[in-house]
Amino acid sequence: MIFRQLFDQVSGTYSYLMASRRGGEALIIDPVLEKVDRYLQLVREHDLKLVKAVDTHIHADHITGLGALRDRTHCITVMGENAKVDVVSMRVTEGDKLTIEGLSMDVLYTPGHTDDSYSFLMRDRVFTGDTLLIRGTGRTDFQNGSAREQYESLFNKLLKLPDETMVYPAHDYKGDTVSTIGEEKRYNPRLQVKSVDEYVDLMSKLNLPNPKMMDVAVPANMRQGLAQDEIARKGWALTPSQVMGLIGRPDAALVDLRERTEREKHGSIPGSVHAPYPDLQDNIRAGGILHELANARKLVFYCAFGERSAMAVQAAQDAGIASACHMHGGIDAWRKANGPLVS
Repeated sequence: MIFRQLFDQVSGTYSYLMASRRGGEALIIDPVLEKVDRYLQLVREHDLKLVKAVDTHIHADHITGLGALRDRTHCITVMGENAKVDVVSMRVTEGDKLTIEGLSMDVLYTPGHTDDSYSFLMRDRVFTGDTLLIRGTGRTDFQNGSAREQYESLFNKLLKLPDETMVYPAHDYKGDTVSTIGEEKRYNPRLQVKSVDEYVDLMSKLNLPNPKMMDVAVPANMRQGLAQDEIARKGWALTPSQVMGLIGRPDAALVDLRERTEREKHGSIPGSVHAPYPDLQDNIRAGGILHELANARKLVFYCAFGERSAMAVQAAQDAGIASACHMHGGIDAWRKANGPLVS
């Protein structure tokens, strides 16, 4: 496995780039905007294809690299369903699996530092964001944080993992790079409490200053969505109501770009073709299934929130598929419009 822990000294942020093999699909966790060039250099050096960029929560101390990585690589952006971000490609929840070729992570909802904090468990290691730090825990005094919820996330979820599980946090300010669940149980001073009330009292007395970037980073990190309005101005967007009128028509093909697990969980539009977004370039080039389908039908892409489909319609148009368009807002908008779904 390719695994790289990268550090941003200004914000004390760790980012994690990983892939199951050289030349394969890659995923990055908690990227920092100023380090995007470095991440992409590593991607090129290992001949990787960056397919997913993930944030554990809305960060207050740096601007995320999610949007820049999406724009430069057309990767899927991922956050938890509780994140108050305008648009990301995919939202995950407790119990989901976040996958790329050869790698799979279990999604854990671990609120407390913020109300949108998630952790990701991959076999022998867990990426804890700011929930569990090395010899510390994330502050709980802003962004709807809660010391009581964090106690539950720590003691009833993360600390239940095997002691040998490696802990990779989103930040460290002392130079530590990795710990284990067992070490943190024994030596983390904030975990040596006997009750939730004692933990709440401990966290209430920290009196920490606000992060220097907070007033800039939080608003910026809440606006990461691809501007679908530009696609609409080009005449390549349909409303859910317009798409409803295309169901069953022989001259239109509805193309679902989501992953199989998303379709199973949320349902799909009746009669749609499943062509996952990571396979898009192969499918729209000459000889590809969508390229051939476009010879006889109008292609209508859709996804979860409209981000993947907006990128897909631009790529299809660039490939000469002039009939391609997408459903603005994705299945999220479709559900709000009471569009039919099948499991």
